[in-house]
Amino acid sequence: MDLDRTALQKDINALYEREHDELGDSGTYRMLDEGRRWNLSGTLANGGVVGFAHVNVADCGVHVAAAVNACLDTDADTVLAISVLHAFTEEMEFARRDVADGISPSDHAIWGIQGPGLEFRDEWRGDHAMRSLRHFWAAETKRRGITDRRLIERYPYLAGGKPGDLPNIDEVVRIAKNAVILTTGDQFHHGIGYGTASADALQAEPHGLHAARSSMENGMRLVEAGDYWGYNQHCVTSKSDDRDVAQLFRYLRGPLQGTLLDIGYSDSTELYGPPSPTWAAGGFMKFDKLD
Repeated sequence: MDLDRTALQKDINALYEREHDELGDSGTYRMLDEGRRWNLSGTLANGGVVGFAHVNVADCGVHVAAAVNACLDTDADTVLAISVLHAFTEEMEFARRDVADGISPSDHAIWGIQGPGLEFRDEWRGDHAMRSLRHFWAAETKRRGITDRRLIERYPYLAGGKPGDLPNIDEVVRIAKNAVILTTGDQFHHGIGYGTASADALQAEPHGLHAARSSMENGMRLVEAGDYWGYNQHCVTSKSDDRDVAQLFRYLRGPLQGTLLDIGYSDSTELYGPPSPTWAAGGFMKFDKLD
């Protein structure tokens, strides 16, 4: 199936904008209040990492809200948000496949870390992965009357097993020293729209989510071990979009112990078209810093 990446990017961003508008103030604050069921401020304050999915807001918004609450409940004045950068161009997709095949990331001009304030590429501007974080961050800082916290977004691409070599890594290392870290990733994409053979395509419930959970937990063990290349290749197999994100935060924080708290998933058939199933899942995770 030929994928019109430009059209897909436009459709996804329109979907997210519509969902946030439909949520409104009341729905947004309801999710922020529901997110109080998790208290993850200690994980962040002690140098750990909290990760959430970026599937549809109805399916993962409470996780994003919990992450925002956790940040604002710490004394940190800076939040480093490390995000997926989706391959919405043929250049990006070709580079990602090249690196998975063992080609040096430095062979590609897109190799490096992007984000606001950096004079390096601007693909991050059209990505949707941080839209829900920005939405809940704006709402909760307004409700609390907070004006002195910084939310800094960074988007690594083509870590390729060597996150410490990424262009702009020194700048991110400096930020991370005095920041708490949030990340986003959808670690399991499955179904016909994502290239799964029809005979092997599982509905999300019940069996698909069992497969997703197992895959995420296997990936967490690789992150814990600091097996950057192993994790990169695990992401290829599981169709995870956070291969660069996890490599970067593990490099920044060192030894960690991960816990999968919950999973958010969304049906993607509307975006990719029939037949179903086509769905994506992302973990709500914490990685506690080990001494």
